[in-house]
Amino acid sequence: MKRAAGFTLLEVLAALALLSLLLLGVYSGVRSATHTVKAGTKKIEQLDDVRSAQMFLRRELEQAMTQAIARDENGNNIYFIGSSNEMRFVAPLPGYLGQLGPQLVDVKLVSAGDKGKQLVASLVLLPPDGSKPKPLGAPQVLVDGVIDGGFSYRGLNQQGQPMDWQSDWKYMGNMPNVVTIKLALQNGREWPQLSAPLRGNAAASQGPGNLLRGLRGPGVGP
Repeated sequence: MKRAAGFTLLEVLAALALLSLLLLGVYSGVRSATHTVKAGTKKIEQLDDVRSAQMFLRRELEQAMTQAIARDENGNNIYFIGSSNEMRFVAPLPGYLGQLGPQLVDVKLVSAGDKGKQLVASLVLLPPDGSKPKPLGAPQVLVDGVIDGGFSYRGLNQQGQPMDWQSDWKYMGNMPNVVTIKLALQNGREWPQLSAPLRGNAAASQGPGNLLRGLRGPGVGP
């Protein structure tokens, strides 16, 4: 009688070993691709967060209004409050909310514990009838993971010449001409320096008195 054809145990084990190696290679490739995609997606999201925060801040600063937000002890109007980690000013609401009137914008750096600091914005509606201000929702986190940086301000003196950069705006009865925001973020994320001329002083970015030309505010980086 002829012997039945088939595979030996050794051949079966060798085939299983080869199959295991192939599956391991496929799994490693899929895992590596998934990790790359996730890392790329996270990077894009971080860039989008920074871009959105800068667009919001630039828009609000460029539209800043010369409207009093408080009075000092002498009864003089205060139009802008600015320190190295907080600034407050009035700006109009977006177009679809314009009928509600101007808003008080409060942007500040707040501690987030072990996660560094967060750049947070709060909006408060200032009703035209003089009624009590109304917060527009909860404070919104613009950027997290801030490890250093702050705000700086610059204006023109009485002779129309640029003053030095200030980390505290001392002339609250006037608006600064330019606001600069410099931040250093965790995990190597980049925050391009933001320098925005205020709408009420748009001439600050034009002509021989250009406050932005070749100038940097104090803070992070060279």
